[in-house]
Amino acid sequence: MTMHQTIPAQPAKATPKPSRAQFMVEDDKAMLRAARDLTKGLGEARPGIYWPDMLLSAAVGYAGIAVAILSDGLAVKIAAGLVAALALYRALMFIHELTHIHRDALPGFRTGWNLLVGIPLLTPSFMYEGVHTIHHKRTQYGTVEDPEYLPLALMKPWSLPLFVLVALLAPVALIIRAAVLVPLGALIPAVRTFTWERFSALSINPEFRRRPPEGDFIGRVRWQEAGVFAWSWLLIASTFLLGWGPLVTALAILSLTAVLNQLRTLVAHLWENEGEPMTVTAQFLDSVNVPPPGLAAEIWAPVGLRYHALHHLMPSMPYHDLPEAHRRLVRELGTGSTYEGANHPGMLVLVGRIARSTMGKKD
Repeated sequence: MTMHQTIPAQPAKATPKPSRAQFMVEDDKAMLRAARDLTKGLGEARPGIYWPDMLLSAAVGYAGIAVAILSDGLAVKIAAGLVAALALYRALMFIHELTHIHRDALPGFRTGWNLLVGIPLLTPSFMYEGVHTIHHKRTQYGTVEDPEYLPLALMKPWSLPLFVLVALLAPVALIIRAAVLVPLGALIPAVRTFTWERFSALSINPEFRRRPPEGDFIGRVRWQEAGVFAWSWLLIASTFLLGWGPLVTALAILSLTAVLNQLRTLVAHLWENEGEPMTVTAQFLDSVNVPPPGLAAEIWAPVGLRYHALHHLMPSMPYHDLPEAHRRLVRELGTGSTYEGANHPGMLVLVGRIARSTMGKKD
């Protein structure tokens, strides 16, 4: 009789999850393929979603400002101001979509947005177009050339509150830019160059210098600059007819809008890169998704910005398709995947993480 010895099966060794450092030099190609393949059928910007969303947000925002100005009750003023700040914040965030959608995708939307939101809020689309796309470039994200990146997690502790509070001054700074620097620049080339390089981009990197506009973009810049110049002086002139109260109320509301956006910016990334180029996967993991079930992120990160990491995988995906794209990727890739590594529970957790990282930095 032949004896057969049964050799017990050896348990398969778990494949170690790649580290964040590894993704600095190589991509998770399986995740990138999944992002491409699983999102087929998505990606068409729908006018029936963009226009009503933007128009309603702007209408509620301006109505809230009017109520805050005209009301005598402090509680009503505060409530109306809060509603206005949130609504105008959502309307303003469509500037992000304008930088990514194809120029022929939504006929008239760019012009309409500028007339209804960009110029009245002194933040026309040219201040983001041609700037934000640098932030998405493979070799420039997180480097000194990135206008939208600062290694905040590696900076001093006081840098975080300063980063947020400086946004309170944004509305006044925008009026000074439009009412003073723009007309001076039309007369003095040096002022024009200075204004364009330093104060004509929605950037957070103080080292960033914007290059001169080219081609058809020059024409768009000119009419938008003319618009904010005229509107800024109408605002200033209104104080002679209505007093300072209405303008101060509106500026206070817009300051709150600016702070909300700065808080969102603070937690849009982990800010852990020290300036070296990053792979697409490393950029993804340095960015932040705050997916459902929580509802708060839909308020402080509107128009698809709660899926900011996913947006870095698919920059041209319209905001209304990002939730479905996220669901497909989660369903396919599952728990423990690289994709899951960019999902975070909320703003407070993210602020705490960045704050703790700065604690090791001494003045």
